Amino acid sequence: MARSRRTEQRALDKDELAFVEKSHHPAIKDLSDKDLADLIRQLRDRRDKARDVASQQRREMRGKSAPSGAKPAADNSGTKEKLAILAAALKRANKERDRRGAGAAEAA
Repeated sequence: MARSRRTEQRALDKDELAFVEKSHHPAIKDLSDKDLADLIRQLRDRRDKARDVASQQRREMRGKSAPSGAKPAADNSGTKEKLAILAAALKRANKERDRRGAGAAEAA
C-alpha cells in the first residue's frame, strides 16, 4: 500500500525522514553507488531497530516481558507504521541497486 509523504513525516523523526526521502524517485537516481550503499546500510539499521522496538512492545502488551519504561506499552501501531515505511524505503533502495547492477551486467 502506498503511503503519502505526510504519513511518512508524521511517523518518522528528522533523520529517518531524510533517509526515506533519499529513497524516493528522482532523488535515488542522483545518488552515487557508494551513497546508495550507505543509504541501504542506514535504512537497514533503522528498520532493524524499529522491528526490535515493535517486538518488545508486542511482548509488553501480552505481558510476557517486563516494561522497558515506567509502564508497559499499550499500543505499537506507530512503531509498526514506522517499520513498514522503513521497509518500503529499503525495498526501493535495494531495487535501485539491483537495477544498476543489471545495467552494468548488460554493458559488459
